[in-house]
Amino acid sequence: MSDSTAGDRTTPDDTAGSDARPTDVRIDDAHPAASGQVAHEGEKAPIVVMGVSGSGKSTVGTAVADALGRTFVDGDGLHSPENRAKMASGVPLTDEDRWPWLDSVAGVLASLDDQGNHPVVACSALRRAYRDRLRAATPGIVFLHLHGSPALLASRLGPRKHEYMPASLLASQLDTLEPLQQDERGVVVDIAPPPAEVAAAALQALTGLALAP
Repeated sequence: MSDSTAGDRTTPDDTAGSDARPTDVRIDDAHPAASGQVAHEGEKAPIVVMGVSGSGKSTVGTAVADALGRTFVDGDGLHSPENRAKMASGVPLTDEDRWPWLDSVAGVLASLDDQGNHPVVACSALRRAYRDRLRAATPGIVFLHLHGSPALLASRLGPRKHEYMPASLLASQLDTLEPLQQDERGVVVDIAPPPAEVAAAALQALTGLALAP
């Protein structure tokens, strides 16, 4: 696991909810990923953009996927109607609620597009056990953890409207979050800078890892 930070600036409100269209984040054409210089032989590893609500998983994940020429999938869309109703009422999910959802996420991660690339998937993946379940189904997976302070996350969630993820669940998510451990393949990126800088830092960090297993 490696860390990547990109300064300490104020960033616009996060728009990463599944019911909100991600901000159009463009990576500078000079960046290796944007110019097609990031290439690896064999299958490219599946990437999970992880973190709590308000961290920008959809915004950054979409930008990373576009730069790498991959498909982006928002894991929130894979929740069952029962899970969505539970979260909409402000009730945190239990592990029993999450296992079938994680299995659905794993199935998407294992898929390949016409070019043989795995997708980039946004999934909270807060606990080590959840990430282990994804890893067991999809070996070689890489986690991109979007990290921010509780104050920053709360400020982003305040004005955001989400179909089934009320801001009241942030505290529960932060309590559940288990950071990536040293033996987990992944990177941590600070979300304080503007989204384009966060995405560029994420690409730089991911390029530091071999994206092919």
